[in-house]
Amino acid sequence: MCLLVFSYKQHPIYDFVFATNRDEFYDRPTRPAKFWSDHPNILAGKDLQAGGTWLGITKNGKFSALTNYRDPSIQKEDPPSRGHLVLDYLKEGKTIDQYLKDVDKKANQYNGFNLLSGNLSDGETGLMYYSNQQNEIRRLEAGLYGLSNKLLDTPWPKVTRAKKALDTLIRSGEVSEEKLFDLLQDDTQASEEELPDTGIPHELEKAVSPIFIKTDRYGTRNSTVILVEKSGKVIFEERRYQNGSMEVENTNRYEFFIEHG
Repeated sequence: MCLLVFSYKQHPIYDFVFATNRDEFYDRPTRPAKFWSDHPNILAGKDLQAGGTWLGITKNGKFSALTNYRDPSIQKEDPPSRGHLVLDYLKEGKTIDQYLKDVDKKANQYNGFNLLSGNLSDGETGLMYYSNQQNEIRRLEAGLYGLSNKLLDTPWPKVTRAKKALDTLIRSGEVSEEKLFDLLQDDTQASEEELPDTGIPHELEKAVSPIFIKTDRYGTRNSTVILVEKSGKVIFEERRYQNGSMEVENTNRYEFFIEHG
């Protein structure tokens, strides 16, 4: 996943408004989001190459999402899959505090990552953010946040653009699934003066600068919107695209109430 933007406890109806694009090589096999047969509590897509996931939520409100940290100079030769960091939290019975402390102990084994995790049914637990580039567990306050392949709220053009669009929706009271998917389909490239320098070739830097990416071999594979109402109702919708296109190939939509106890 390469871009996510979310509002936490800022809306009169939705405690959590979350929108994300997953960018990946087109030839990397993945399974659409669904409740897993071997872990029926977990709703997530699946990376069929490494077995983990980039985003998931459980019936009792546990949530986790991951982005890679882009810096070619610090790539490891044979690291473990980062997607299992999401999956393990969703599977295990640990609190988010304990889980992230355990992650911190082994974080240097992995390539760079950002991990957003928490329990959306528990106002005290809430959401936490961790990156192995900072090695600091941070509890998030109510607010609006954006994350791509650097640290949380790093002002890359796509992050700034997505946050501004979401803030407009929140302030206008016009939050809806369709408007969030519209936000995620913005393919405007950053201007030359706005481009970050992340250690990749200039032309590639420009090609991956939009919210929605389309290149020959790599791009936005799917968009996901999650809305969690104060009542505990969860709306989860994933739209998967044809390679290099905004043409929707299939849609997977789920609604459920968070289970307590």
